[in-house]
Formats: sequence, C-alpha cells, structure tokens
Amino acid sequence: MKNKIESAIVLGLALGFPAVAAAGPKTPIAEDLASNPGDWCEWLQSKPGTLYKNKENPYIQEFQIEGRFQYQYGHVDGNDLNGVDYDEDYDEARRVRLGVKAKFLQYFGLKYQVNMALDTRPSLPNGELDWGYFDMDEAYLTFDLAKAFGNTGFDKLSLVYGRQKFLFGTESHTSSTKLYTIERSALANKVYGSYRPTGLTLKGERGAWQFAASAYSSSRDGLLNKELNGWQDSYSVLFNLAYQASDELLLRGDFTYNDAERGEDTIMAYKWALAFGAEYDADSWGVNADFIYGDNGDASNIVVPDRRGNFYGFQVTPWMWLVEDKLQLVGQYQYQGSDNDAGIRINSRYGRRLTGPGISNAGGRGDSHHSVYAGLNYYLCGHNTKIQAGLEYQTLDAARGDFDTLTYLLAFRMYF
Repeated sequence: MKNKIESAIVLGLALGFPAVAAAGPKTPIAEDLASNPGDWCEWLQSKPGTLYKNKENPYIQEFQIEGRFQYQYGHVDGNDLNGVDYDEDYDEARRVRLGVKAKFLQYFGLKYQVNMALDTRPSLPNGELDWGYFDMDEAYLTFDLAKAFGNTGFDKLSLVYGRQKFLFGTESHTSSTKLYTIERSALANKVYGSYRPTGLTLKGERGAWQFAASAYSSSRDGLLNKELNGWQDSYSVLFNLAYQASDELLLRGDFTYNDAERGEDTIMAYKWALAFGAEYDADSWGVNADFIYGDNGDASNIVVPDRRGNFYGFQVTPWMWLVEDKLQLVGQYQYQGSDNDAGIRINSRYGRRLTGPGISNAGGRGDSHHSVYAGLNYYLCGHNTKIQAGLEYQTLDAARGDFDTLTYLLAFRMYF
C-alpha cells in the first residue's frame, strides 16, 4: 500500500507541472501544438499528449502525457516431453501503460510511466484481468550535460538516474510499440529479461557513434524496495556502443556483468553476457540480427547445477513491404543453446503456460532451442496503430525429451 501511495503522489506531482508552467512569462502557452486536421492518423502521430510546450519558460519547457495499449490472443498446439498432445487458448491485456514526460529548469527531464492492468488469466488457473494502478514501469530523471556545460566534445551528453529499461541486444533496444514480431525472441528475453533496474547512466553521441555506460543496483523488486531499488545487495554494469555505418546500416555492441553472489538478491539470472547486433533498413526491405554469448554462472551465484555454464545463440529477423507503409511480411529464426541441460529457457508466452493434467514441459528449460516465426503486420496508422498476425514453431531439447509447440498469434498495438 505504501508503494502505491508513493507512486500516486509522484504521478500527482507530475500532473501538476502545467500549473507551475503557468507561472512563467506571458508567452504563448504552446509552440506548434498539433490540432486535429480532420485526419485521425495524422492527429495521433503528432503527439496529441503534448499539453504544454514553451522553450522560453524558465520553469517548465514541455509537458506530455503518453500511453500504450496492447492486446493479444494466442492458440497453442503441441506435444509435451512425454508425447502428450495438447492445445490451449489465451487472450490478455499484454501492456497497458500511462505516463508523463516533462522538460524543466532548462536542463532537466522526467519520465514516469506506470502499468495500468494486471492480467493473470494466461498464467493462473483462476486468473483475472484487473484494471487500475499495478506497478511502476519506468521512473527517472535526466540532466543534459551538453546543454548545461557546453564544449563537452559530444553532440549529446546526459546523466540519467532512476528506474530504467535494461537495454541489451537489438530487440530490447526496440520499443514494444515498434517491434516487427509480436513477441521478442526467447534468446532476447533471456538476456533482456524485461528488467527495470535502478541505477545511473551516462550516455552520449558524437558523430556516427552512440554510447552508454550504466551501473545498476542488482536488487530485484522486493518488500523493502518495491520499485525504486536500494543498493543493499550488489551491483551490475552495462555498456552499450553503436555506430551508424551508413544511412541504412547500424552496428551495435552490448556487454553486461552481474557482481551478485549466491544468497544475494539479484535482478539478473546470469553472470555476464556479450551481444553483437546489426540493423539494415533499405526502405522496401530490411533485416536485424544478434549474436549473443554469455555465462549463467557457477556455484558462487547459481544454486542449480544444470543451469550453470555458458549459453549462446543468435536471431535473424528479415522483413519486407508487400504494400508500402501498409502491409509488411516479417520472418524470424532464432537458436539458443547451453553447455548444461537447463541453461536456456523458452518464452513464457505461451508454451511454458500449459497447465493441462499430466502435461510436462520441464518448466521450459533445456539445452537447445529453435524457433521459426512468420507474420504479417497491417499498419492502420504507422506503429501508432497496427494489427499483427503471426505463426511460431519452436522445439526444445530438454533432459527428459523433446518439447514442441505451434502457436498462432494475433495482436493489436496502439500508442500515443
């Protein structure tokens, strides 16, 4: 209850920013704010949540509300480790988020975003869909070093502190609002983990180069620090580097290391990992890819022996326009493997969620996993409003046998 009250207070203060902005000089309340031109799509893409924008106001320069709504359906057919056939259906509110963004005091920025739905129907036998505040997604402050001090040697340079998205691998660097596939690959989710650690990030740009260096609390959400975690346990570090080689080609490298030892609370489920990625966009077609290698850890940080040791894999996601800016064909092949019997895991959506009598899937853990995805994306209004349909086949080699699923997916994505 205490954390919900604190989050409500922070959101309330953020929503009060426009009132403070009114105390500035008597200049126009907004600069180039979009009005509805009669085209709903053009209106949606013009940041309709921007409620205030005035660079000359010394207190509040910009205030914006943002949100996203994502709903999806999945039907799974498969065979478990014992050869038993099964099929199940799921529908869920995948992401429902509401947030605020602000620029203030010329050098500072704020982002505060919360999850507004909790859907336990796919994961619990008697699960329910509950609406309202669930938990904090991101909450951080930014300080613009380049603007404040000038002559930093960088085109952009800033410090960020707070609860942030953990950016590791090409798929995690892409927002869920702009993913070509309905779900990220299992390999991406192993290293990315949807983590929202609390920490400090220094990031910048110079010419074709982009970089970020982060130090995070390794603590996961708990009773003592539900959303903005303390530093009572250990830490992890993350380094990101990207190079815009041409207008079409972006190269990327990420490295992370988790210092937590066994018995300490830790947000990460592995010791270290390295990723090399690339994104190529030729307008009518494109492809992105990742190669990832890492170490789950040893006896010092992992209790279960068959989950220790190295893991590795890659994903390739090609796409092409069938109808320019409207209908897109997407494919993905992913492979991940490990040195030990349970060193990798499939996605929780939806193969791991099978709950029928006698169904055995080893918790989705194994030592070799292949998946193939094919899908169509129909863009009603760019990434702001789209419908996605996909088909994914996957097979997992586990210690006690093979496990495979064929999943039919349908999704609606919208954001402003």
